[in-house]
Amino acid sequence: MLRLIYAVLIRIAAPLAFLALLWRGFTDRAYWGGLGQRWGYGPRLPGQAIWIHAVSVGEVQAAAPLVRALRERHPGTPLVLTTVTPTGAMRARMLFAGAGVEHRYAPYDTPAAVRRFFDSVRPCLALILETELWPNLYAECGRRRVPLVLASARVSPRSVSRYRRLVGLFRETLSHGIVIAAQSALDAERFVSIGANPERTHVTGNLKFDFDLPPHILERGRAWRAQHAASRPVWVSGSTHEGEEEKLLDAHRRVREVLPEALLILVPRHPPRFEAVGALLARRGVRHVLASAGGRIDPDAEVLLGDTMGELMTFYAASDLAFVAGSLVPIGGHNLLEPAAVGLPIIVGPYNFNSEDIARMFIDAGAARVVHDEAELAREVIALLADADRRQAVGAIGQRLVLQNRGALGRLLALIEPLLADVDRA
Repeated sequence: MLRLIYAVLIRIAAPLAFLALLWRGFTDRAYWGGLGQRWGYGPRLPGQAIWIHAVSVGEVQAAAPLVRALRERHPGTPLVLTTVTPTGAMRARMLFAGAGVEHRYAPYDTPAAVRRFFDSVRPCLALILETELWPNLYAECGRRRVPLVLASARVSPRSVSRYRRLVGLFRETLSHGIVIAAQSALDAERFVSIGANPERTHVTGNLKFDFDLPPHILERGRAWRAQHAASRPVWVSGSTHEGEEEKLLDAHRRVREVLPEALLILVPRHPPRFEAVGALLARRGVRHVLASAGGRIDPDAEVLLGDTMGELMTFYAASDLAFVAGSLVPIGGHNLLEPAAVGLPIIVGPYNFNSEDIARMFIDAGAARVVHDEAELAREVIALLADADRRQAVGAIGQRLVLQNRGALGRLLALIEPLLADVDRA
């Protein structure tokens, strides 16, 4: 019965989702890219492909070392990376340009769209990052005997309770010989509780810890700082969202009352919002410059608006501390590992449910501090900017956590390679 209900609902939901894409495309044309791929249409590949699915920017970034490792080990096998969001697609194209990786949008989970996608891609292995439970897609893997791995998989406590209410549907979804490479022992237990095979459920760790820093990023950060803000206190807010920039600007105003030379680097999460955030700065009378304008930053500028793609790591490497955004509003928080890897002390808001385990690890270890409003944020920024020894000590804790938790990629590849060997022998 649950399968029947799902089949009806997905046939209703997919056209509505498509209409929403068309509507969003009027303000951001990126949403009109690859519309046919959403229904499974696309050119047929010359051979069977390794297929990796990464929903958006964070998952694409986490997939990068896995993609490169598979490219090196299986150079003759086509590799397809799918995403759901245009920002994820943009990041994928930027990371893998010229690397022989084809990007497509993931199909809606209708039976027809899934069949068309499988007919064109012909996957010999499917790797789904984190947790995307799509019954029709997984069932198609089972019908076609395509090995399926949930890589760096996790299930939040909120999701477990929801999945348990639908346990009949998801037990069938998870019963097609799926290999689960869970982030933690707790995640593995949760997967088993909703129907995963215990013998195929493994703990491999979080793939996000195995990311590679861009080459010479620390040198680039130091050079940027020397050119633009050599003697100024600098803090950066990465991946901000609507409703968050106002709070950050209020906090920065308080910071400048104590440290009048302080510079805030403000980097919105989504490129279509660059213009809106620029307009907000203008309305509030904040002296600001655009990163896209190039040239040296005016010493009187209060804010640098990061309206370019691919420079956030440089800004992290150039700053004294980082506020990781998406956490002062209920978005769920973003990547703490990138600022930690370059030795920055980290501040977050109270909403960190996108990566609860990582956030809790950093908070408990003292590598990240939680603030609940702009007043708390300002106090913490002022305290850190005024204490270089504390900044260094807190940043060192975060760097150690990143190093100590690496290794998921090797454990994941150990699970994947036998599956690819089986395909090669078939």
